[in-house]
Amino acid sequence: MSKAANGGPPLLARQRQERILAWVEDHGAVRVAEIVSSLGVSEMTARRDITELVDRGLVDRVHGGAVALEPAAVEPSFESKSIQYVSEKARIAEVAVPRIRPGEAVALTAGTTTLAVARALTTLPHFATLTIVTNSLPAAQVLYEATLQARAEGKTAPTVMLSGGERTPSDALVGMLAIETFQQLRLDWVFAGAHGYDLEVGLMTPNMSEAATNTAMIEASRTVVAVLDHTKWGVAGLRSFCHPSRIGVIVTDQEPDRATRESLVNHGINLEVAKRDA
Repeated sequence: MSKAANGGPPLLARQRQERILAWVEDHGAVRVAEIVSSLGVSEMTARRDITELVDRGLVDRVHGGAVALEPAAVEPSFESKSIQYVSEKARIAEVAVPRIRPGEAVALTAGTTTLAVARALTTLPHFATLTIVTNSLPAAQVLYEATLQARAEGKTAPTVMLSGGERTPSDALVGMLAIETFQQLRLDWVFAGAHGYDLEVGLMTPNMSEAATNTAMIEASRTVVAVLDHTKWGVAGLRSFCHPSRIGVIVTDQEPDRATRESLVNHGINLEVAKRDA
């Protein structure tokens, strides 16, 4: 979005909304702060424009902005998600992984934020002592390359396990083979990404098979750490795979609104915000 206030007349509401919609279509999401900065309007005006676009059925509202409208059963491709909020996901991962102790068993669900978690795991000083299991092909590749590098340097390497199953648009392996893998395991942590988070039902995904596989992973784990960037609040999926009462920690990149914070407290969820460095 280009700033209209370079000496020109203020944009009309419909013109602003067309630019906001174009930004969402190009980038998948837009923040209120970006609208304020780019269009030279107040935060109230930016939120009002988003409300009108939501009412017209053109975008979905999320905490702090708007995202592209997607049916609950439609799953975006891994490639389209991998270029969104890269630095935010990296910050989330950096805050999420230090809780892991040497020798523990860790699971990663599929997704671009858990891919960032996989990268962060490789930086832990006790990375070599871990057992890591995942149904994510990209995460497994990152971990596999790190183990090869460690062995090439004559160092010990972690145990990395990839479940079997059928591949989804998010590069997850799902289905009975994956479910049976996790049913046989007892894990310390699961780091779970999600398509969205609903205050009543928790973590959501548009893929039924992925929901069933994630549920098996969560049931096998002692503690659930949800890793969610700020666009996931209030976004619906076809099915929930983890109720809020089962989540121990949520790590995100921006403070959610008051209603969300109160809901997390009521469910006993610890909220950790990976803030941008000053």
